[in-house]
Amino acid sequence: MPDLTRLDDILNRAASADDAQRVPGVVATVTRSGGDAYLGTAGVRSVDDGRPMTADTVFAIFSCTKALTSTAVLQCVEEALVDLDAPAADYVPDIGRLQVLEGFAPDGSPRLRAPSTQITTRMLLLHTAGLSYSFFSPEYARLLESTGQPDILTASRECLTSPLLFEPGTRWGYGTNIDWAGLVVEAVRGQRLSQVMRERIFEPLGMDDSAFVMSRSMADRRAEVHQRVDDGSLVATGLVLPQAPEVDMGGQGVYATIPDYTRFLRMWLRDGEGERGRVLAPETVRAASRNGLGELKIGKLVGSAPALTHDAEFFPGQSKSWAYSFMVNDEPAPTGRSAGSLAWAGLANLYYWIDREADVAGMWGSQVLPFADPASVAAFLDFETAVYRAIR
Repeated sequence: MPDLTRLDDILNRAASADDAQRVPGVVATVTRSGGDAYLGTAGVRSVDDGRPMTADTVFAIFSCTKALTSTAVLQCVEEALVDLDAPAADYVPDIGRLQVLEGFAPDGSPRLRAPSTQITTRMLLLHTAGLSYSFFSPEYARLLESTGQPDILTASRECLTSPLLFEPGTRWGYGTNIDWAGLVVEAVRGQRLSQVMRERIFEPLGMDDSAFVMSRSMADRRAEVHQRVDDGSLVATGLVLPQAPEVDMGGQGVYATIPDYTRFLRMWLRDGEGERGRVLAPETVRAASRNGLGELKIGKLVGSAPALTHDAEFFPGQSKSWAYSFMVNDEPAPTGRSAGSLAWAGLANLYYWIDREADVAGMWGSQVLPFADPASVAAFLDFETAVYRAIR
């Protein structure tokens, strides 16, 4: 096993830098298929009280939830409970009521039309259904302001009823697709998504510190979500995702420790096998790890809410596509990541990758807004680059 202790220096520099380059705290991991290769911590859980960051610190993982939900969908496909190419409205009728936004009338009301193509669960997993987020879409932001529709952080059914921005299946667009996919799982299982994940993902993977609703122990170990303000300093926000949610938000709602989520990453290196049992069949893992977009490509995410996100693009200038449900880098990445690897992120500057070819996966966990924070991205890329230098 390569010596990865030099990674400690990267974490410590990130947590001790001057304000504009500092992250409050970080937990980072590296795993191979055979087990953990590195676990490091630095900094604090909260700038308010200085509690040290520890390996068992609980994070709001935001969009890292998406891959968990997609795994739950794939399990349903294996059991012939879900047909990826059937209308998703066959399982969740409400999704068949979504219309396409064509603009706004002079009075500010949305102009809508019925889609000519029905949304499928495959489109949801691939983010081609036409859905978006208000912080990546000026149109959605305008809808929230003009209609009073709840923000997605409310975890309400109503927050998912935004219209489509394009005809389903014609483009890639990042949004609430996986929240709807979670509702598909609930419909065919007859259970809350939280219960499905606990029984079918968390338990076989040994993810004992992962949940939509935190236990008292988890809440006591929670890291504060911080905001980087105009002068570069960090302020604790007090943000906690709803702990009695109307909807278990499959795109954003899970709390977990970074070592727990690393067990999930390792499952993808191990062809679906977890510490306590199998989660996915090997053939499902192989199929789900491949690009599903065909000729479509993913592009830059353009931020429309500066407090929540900067513009975001991984490996600018390189071709990227989408699997079920991860970003795929179609070319070898500058960090050393193999072409065809899987990756994604969470809003509070959490980042992970799964390189099945090189048998390595890793995660960088922090709690900083806005997304694509330059200091956080730079530190994560330094971390990943150092991992590949050590193992090759």
